[in-house]
Amino acid sequence: MSSELSDTCLKIATAAKAASRELASLDTSVKDRWLLESADALVSATAEILAANEKDLAAAPGYGLTDASVDRLRLDPSRIEGIATGLREIAALKDPIGEVLDGFTRPGGLRIEKRRVPLGVVFFIYESRPNVTADAAGICVKSGNAVILRGGKEAMHSSQAIVKILGEVAAKVGVPENAVQLVGTTDRAAVGEFLKMNELIDVTIPRGGEGLIRRVAAEATMPVIKHYDGNCHVYVDANADVAMAVDVIENSKCQRQGVCNACESLLIHESILAEALPAIGERLASRGIEMRADERAAAHLPGAIPATEEDFGTEFLGPAISIAVVDSLEQAADHIARYGSGHTEAIITRDIATAERFTELVDSSAVMVNASTRFNDGGMFGLGAEIGISTDKFHARGPCGLRELTSYKYIVRGNGHLRS
Repeated sequence: MSSELSDTCLKIATAAKAASRELASLDTSVKDRWLLESADALVSATAEILAANEKDLAAAPGYGLTDASVDRLRLDPSRIEGIATGLREIAALKDPIGEVLDGFTRPGGLRIEKRRVPLGVVFFIYESRPNVTADAAGICVKSGNAVILRGGKEAMHSSQAIVKILGEVAAKVGVPENAVQLVGTTDRAAVGEFLKMNELIDVTIPRGGEGLIRRVAAEATMPVIKHYDGNCHVYVDANADVAMAVDVIENSKCQRQGVCNACESLLIHESILAEALPAIGERLASRGIEMRADERAAAHLPGAIPATEEDFGTEFLGPAISIAVVDSLEQAADHIARYGSGHTEAIITRDIATAERFTELVDSSAVMVNASTRFNDGGMFGLGAEIGISTDKFHARGPCGLRELTSYKYIVRGNGHLRS
């Protein structure tokens, strides 16, 4: 570890801490003006951003990116307009800072208030998607937090162009200069340096592969908001509407396959197996999905291949799904508890009591009843933009938007009160 790298990381974190103190009391109107003017500035700088993006695209083959990864990296005028729209939507959200969560007066006249405050400094590590750079910056600043962005090297030129524009607008409208900083080095050792700085960084949010997230969780000296993977299930109950099941499973699996809330595992009650599974299998096959099925399911699925133990715990992020037959709701819940990741689980049933029982038995950040797993998303929940989906149980769980990037403090007002 070079002393130069250590000094650079320390300088960034120290500047972020100073900016966070200013942001904590920054008026909502200033934050919203920054968001709205940044949106306009990004659109105006479309040519500049696209030129930077071309450099990233030219380097992509050298990084061995898949076609899907290159597509996520690629910007065009409509995608830049989409980034701008995302910032405008954040500006339209209610500012959570200063919200009074509770208030009461003690018998002796002491007045106690519980008020929402920012977390402080967020260290955000994320994949090579330029739009995430702007989204994360917008969410953090609106919630009163300074952010240190450590994006993937594959999108470095694009992210630098975006952050440059955000910084120029910040200087113009009165947002602290170092509210949004992008780590300029691609040296992986820099991540380790930041993870040591619990006195300057209040929370780390890693968004990427399981290896990265496990490394961050192991090394971080500050709290981490994380999810390792999204092995999401759809359970087709004995009382399911078959047509609904077919549509929901197709949407959950196929609407976008490389995302954390896509369905990776299908469970089906044995009593509806013969009626439902052929129709489900036909629909999945028509979408090019490889079905890895247990012995009972495979008997109803021409072309299915035998599922392994590993398949049931795999987040495929592509055209494959595991399928298992269960004899009861409880067995479905046990299967999910064993193989699931606590991200998103769904049940298809016409029985209200069964649905309610499923929501009680299944421990997940979101449980869907007769709805696609793809709805576990901040925008779909009406929460606005999100910085990720947490499978943790403390503080933040599920889509992490503005409120999930806050804490609270108690304000106590007295009149010379003394404790006896």
